[in-house]
Amino acid sequence: MKFENLNLIEPILKALAQEGYKTPSPIQEQAIPHALEGKDILGCAQTGTGKTAAFAIPIIQKIHVQGSKGSKRQVQSLILTPTRELAVQIEESFRSYGRYTNLKYCSIFGGVSQSPQTEKLRRGVDVLVATPGRLNDLINQRQVNLSNVSMFVLDEADRMLDMGFINDVKKIISCIPKKRQTLFFSATMPKEITELVNSILVDPVKVAVTPVSSTVDKIEQYVYFVDKGNKKKLLVHLLNNKDIDSALVFTRTKHEADKVEKDLTANKIAAQAIHGDKSQSARQMALNNFKTGKIRVLVATDIAARGIDIDELSHVINYNLPNISETYVHRIGRTGRAGLGGTSISFCEYEEKEYLKSIQKLIKKIIPTAEENPYPMLITSVLPKTDKPQRAKVAKKTEAELSWKNKSSKKKDSYSVNKKKDSSKKSYSKYASEKYQ
Repeated sequence: MKFENLNLIEPILKALAQEGYKTPSPIQEQAIPHALEGKDILGCAQTGTGKTAAFAIPIIQKIHVQGSKGSKRQVQSLILTPTRELAVQIEESFRSYGRYTNLKYCSIFGGVSQSPQTEKLRRGVDVLVATPGRLNDLINQRQVNLSNVSMFVLDEADRMLDMGFINDVKKIISCIPKKRQTLFFSATMPKEITELVNSILVDPVKVAVTPVSSTVDKIEQYVYFVDKGNKKKLLVHLLNNKDIDSALVFTRTKHEADKVEKDLTANKIAAQAIHGDKSQSARQMALNNFKTGKIRVLVATDIAARGIDIDELSHVINYNLPNISETYVHRIGRTGRAGLGGTSISFCEYEEKEYLKSIQKLIKKIIPTAEENPYPMLITSVLPKTDKPQRAKVAKKTEAELSWKNKSSKKKDSYSVNKKKDSSKKSYSKYASEKYQ
């Protein structure tokens, strides 16, 4: 199927052609016709499948055909999204797809002065993209009028709820007309959001183009079992491989993101960090530097796990495994986009082994253990010192395996040990991978 078969108007087809879009993705092919008909939509699709275009294109077309209401442009479509970066990106997508329609767009979010945002609202806006916190602030200040909203989009809905925006979202929904079209998009559909879905959607068309919480097949996934203290060394070692064109490195905390940036810079690896404590201008600059190739590595907390569209990103590296399994799907979905391949590398320290189990259960596949690991996990990290029987059993199994390997290869490999020393202190990533998987 081609975009021409979706009954799209010429200005949009022209813009899509200019963007290099030839055929709609599955989520676009299924959602756009229903959205143009005015139906509510419950869309579930993994990240990177084109959800933004699936709701942006029909919204642009409907507003363009209907025209602005009154002498001043009123907000006819509201898109709620969880992060500032995603709000900016969605606005950019609307501008790209609607460049020949003369519609007005605005994104509002916290962390920056509200004055430029309120000035745009006063001049008139057709499509408003917003994060819940800043939008509620402007509603309380009576700086925004949502009484003419006829199309409402809740994007990255599960993430919105995970971040604690549920009450803000409900308050915003109470400020828009009940008679409206609602489009609800999310990468995952946990049971906790079912109640919200039922309360805001009316006889929705359900669109699910991939299994819930699945990962893109073209993404190669690997795990390195490594001690916490060696993660920095392993990361530098991997990034010294020039085959890694670009890497998005995820950490669990803002402090660790800054620390990783500092470590990489000290090792002459161009990197910048992006997280919630950075100013909006600093975050946007880092993201732009990464997209344009000025820096090779972007270090991020999960604020960048959703919706950040980075063309041809070659690698995603989980410096810390996420404690929420679905987050892993969102993270690695930054690569392998638009039908391209990609690689996901995860570091797993001893304390994160349960996270790995949960992730593998969610994605229904075993993540292969990386064969070459210059900093393998030590057996003393895997087993507590008090567990002497198990330590002895593992040491005996290790020696048996090494004996077989040495006989077959006639040379020592990466698992070789000195039997005169405590073999339980030697590396044993293979044991770790078997135990965790």
